[in-house]
Amino acid sequence: MATDYAKLSENLCRFYDFTGKVVLFVGAGGRQLLDPATPTKNLIAIDKDIEALRELEANIVANGLQHSVEVVGASFEEVTSSGDAVYFEFCLHEMEDPEKALIHAKSLASDIVVYDHSPGSKWSYYCAEEGKVSRSFAAMERFGIRRRQTFQAEQQFGRYAELLAKVGMERPLAIERTQPFAGCTDIVIPMSYELNLL
Repeated sequence: MATDYAKLSENLCRFYDFTGKVVLFVGAGGRQLLDPATPTKNLIAIDKDIEALRELEANIVANGLQHSVEVVGASFEEVTSSGDAVYFEFCLHEMEDPEKALIHAKSLASDIVVYDHSPGSKWSYYCAEEGKVSRSFAAMERFGIRRRQTFQAEQQFGRYAELLAKVGMERPLAIERTQPFAGCTDIVIPMSYELNLL
């Protein structure tokens, strides 16, 4: 198991109450830490990766949630639906212009919730994403953070091949940085992450 996703979901539910709200869920095509069954008024699940959204759509149908969950295959910048909250799930750092994404989010909802890696996280370093994480955090600081909570977890891998699959074979710097783990088993890498309300 890479990390304790149940704990990440629990942290999210304690940090912000999505109940009864119209929520624009950005980055919904990954592993959903915001459960689609959360009693929102309406959940608009957004991701530009259409393939990643198919599993979510199947889950929605299987659980009879079609009446409260809408799936949108598009870049967030193209979305014009408004709501009570825009929720970014481990994706703001991946956006080309995080500040522009936050400005767009504020035009759609009064609350912005960002769940992402913390600056200085060892896991972000090994993934070669520390620059992206620092850039998105700086954008949030300029935008104005109303509340922030930081957490610690671990990424755990039984074998080096599992670690390589997680960091992405298309990232040469990540492969170089994880090379010291080659041949190791029971690999543990600290991961700091945070929730921000803007």
